Formats: sequence, C-alpha cells, structure tokens
Amino acid sequence: MTTEQLARSGDGGSQPMYPGEATADDTREEDREEDREEMRQEADRTDAQESGPRAGSAPAAREEAEALLPEREAEGYRKTWDEIQARFVDDPQGAVRDADGLVAEVMRTLAGVFSEHKKELEDQWQQGERVATEDLRLALQKYRSFFGRLLRT
Repeated sequence: MTTEQLARSGDGGSQPMYPGEATADDTREEDREEDREEMRQEADRTDAQESGPRAGSAPAAREEAEALLPEREAEGYRKTWDEIQARFVDDPQGAVRDADGLVAEVMRTLAGVFSEHKKELEDQWQQGERVATEDLRLALQKYRSFFGRLLRT
C-alpha cells in the first residue's frame, strides 16, 4: 500500500464511533462532576509543571520517552529504512517508492495501535463498566504526544 492509497482509504468509510455514542449513559451527575473535577485538577497540575523554570521541556521529554510501537517492531522499521536509504544511490526511484510504502505501513500500524486501545476503552463502556478517568487521561496524553510529533517540524 502507498501513502496515496492510505489517504484515499478514508473516503466513503463508516463514520467513527466515539465513546458514549452507541452506549447508554447511565452515569450519575455526581459521578460526572467528580470526573470533571479530577480532570480540572490534572489540568492544573499539568499547567503548573509546564510553567515551571524549564517550561515546555519536561512534558515534551516525558512524551518523547514513550514509544508508540514495541521496540522490536520499531527496530524492524528502522532496519528497513536504513536498507531503503542505502539503495538510493543505485535506485533513487525505487528507494522513494519503497520509502513511501514503508511510511504507509508504519502509519497503518500506528492507526491500528490507537484503534485497538480505543476499542478496549469502548468495550468497557459497552459492558457498562466505568472507565477510570486516569485511563482516559493517559489515552488523551498518548494522542496529544502523537499529534505533537506529527506536527513538529
């Protein structure tokens, strides 16, 4: 698959389902307010950390430290990248084509990782379980970290 095919694969697909859309919400208002308060407190702690003496460096370093893929899988992708890059001199077009395919494969793999994690959370909701705010905070942090990495130049 190429990045072009990956980009087109989103056309005409089913609408994404977000937590709570397909499940009944029988959460008590008191529970919701507790969750909101926990999130406000966490946001306050994060803001305090980010406005410290080395503003921006600690959260970025912490986010960078968490790998998005298992090390063995990431190492396999790095090895393939090195091979593609080494072939560039002899076959520039082939190297670019293979690089495009590798990037598409990594993006698909990452999408699968995020999709699986989201599915696990949704399964808890659908079974009527209450997902801990901490689990949701960690999930959102992972999305934020990945989003930041994508937009970083």
